[in-house]
Amino acid sequence: MTDVTGAPADVLHTLFHSDQGGHEQVVLCQDRASGLKAVIAIHSTALGPALGGTRFYPYATEAEAVADALNLARGMSYKNAMAGLDHGGGKAVIIGDPERDKTEELLLAYGRMVASLGGRYVTACDVGTYVADMDVVARECRWTTGRSPENGGAGDSSVLTAFGVYQGMRASAQHLWGDPSLRGRKVGIAGVGKVGHHLVRHLRDEGAEVVVTDVRADAVQRILEQYPQGVTAVADTDALIRVEGLDIYAPCALGGALNDDTVPVLAAQVVCGAANNQLAHPGVEKDLADRGILYAPDYVVNAGGVIQVADELHGFDFDRCKAKAAKIFDTTLAIFARAKEDGIPPAAAADRIAEQRMADARAAR
Repeated sequence: MTDVTGAPADVLHTLFHSDQGGHEQVVLCQDRASGLKAVIAIHSTALGPALGGTRFYPYATEAEAVADALNLARGMSYKNAMAGLDHGGGKAVIIGDPERDKTEELLLAYGRMVASLGGRYVTACDVGTYVADMDVVARECRWTTGRSPENGGAGDSSVLTAFGVYQGMRASAQHLWGDPSLRGRKVGIAGVGKVGHHLVRHLRDEGAEVVVTDVRADAVQRILEQYPQGVTAVADTDALIRVEGLDIYAPCALGGALNDDTVPVLAAQVVCGAANNQLAHPGVEKDLADRGILYAPDYVVNAGGVIQVADELHGFDFDRCKAKAAKIFDTTLAIFARAKEDGIPPAAAADRIAEQRMADARAAR
């Protein structure tokens, strides 16, 4: 079913009527010469210009791309609010296979689209886009971050993303076991790409036992060669979540990892990972709580990267960023405390805190 514009009716209902909507602006972008098809979604500018990455992905349908942009943009509003940033939430998706369709012409065209918004949206890297891509986009758009140091940027934001997730794990251990140390804990990581391989390093440095999996065999092999001791691999995520004695599960790939199929069989006592939108649908957070599994909200613990790219806009300082990302430990503990006080799951507690900050900002205008 479509509406008069030809857009799927369920997408427009999400935008205008559902709890997942409430977005300020959604822009559909097309440049026939380069083949660009993109969606830019701005969820909120209550705290400042919307900030969020650009995902380059071969969506099965345009409707799927729009829905992903809406969900990701909304998540960025909450992430930026909880990270204490003066930025609202936005996200962009480019429809296509980045290995096949990404060209300099397409990225330049995309940069012009972002620039046309006049600073309401600041873009950065996400799945399928890299520092080198942001360097190209920045040639047409000054509202671009996540660039290379050679071009005035901060470089790879996955370094601090992993550091923040590690802090979230330490906070989870403190809350659940009374000690932030991860030494001797068994941690399963699904996805050892941009962020996951840095997370392995933090965990091994502390003496944790790590189990990994990834859809790319070469990514797993790289980890096993780098860490011949203390790291093992399993065939897939289905096997990982069932690993005996697993203490922490870290979804570090795409979203939807926590769903009606995975939660009932999850062996871990804690979920804390870098992936965005880990909860497949509303209610999963309660299912986790009912099973006694502590969930560290994804948009809280994976905020290290956005802290870094936001700092780049003001003259990047790594030590300043790392100090701010280290506070994810305290923020995560505060969320667990609020959840216990209010008798709600941690995901709901984080939402309440973020929503209050955004509401306060709107009221102060």
